[in-house]
Amino acid sequence: MCFFLVLGTAECFLLAVMSYDRYVAICKPLHYPLVMNPKKCHQLAASAWLGGMPVQLACGDISLQEMSIYVLVMLVALVPFVMILASYTKIIGTILRLPTAQGHTKAFSTCSSQLLVVVLFFGSASITYFRPTSSHSAGTDKLLSLFYTIVTPMFNPVIYTLRNQDVVAALRRLWFKT
Repeated sequence: MCFFLVLGTAECFLLAVMSYDRYVAICKPLHYPLVMNPKKCHQLAASAWLGGMPVQLACGDISLQEMSIYVLVMLVALVPFVMILASYTKIIGTILRLPTAQGHTKAFSTCSSQLLVVVLFFGSASITYFRPTSSHSAGTDKLLSLFYTIVTPMFNPVIYTLRNQDVVAALRRLWFKT
């Protein structure tokens, strides 16, 4: 349980860091090299990973601390979610102010893969944890847990890889090979 909570917390924070990166790239493109320099990227990544470590404090006898774990998870998920929501609100506002449709398309394609990962991650977590207790069943819980812990993380590399045009071209050649 501890391992799951630490990695889940780190993923929430990493998604927030990634949305901040997209925010700077789209809303402040001229400042991007200054703001997102290699040192800052390393600091943000390290703080996201280390941010998950205090969750170990909540790991002990789970039966006694189940409510505290739920509260901690809500806080840990809520803060990055609000940061992601704020970033994408500003990103969408900036994109809509771009003068050309080509600019809209390019800007949306820049952040679409990360937005899809955010929706998969927070969407599956919301379905898992915010369902009414009356609709819980062992089979459904297992299926949702499988989706949340295995399927969603498996999609991440696929989603980000498909942004690479060389990979897409190779897949098209492989798929349409006669």
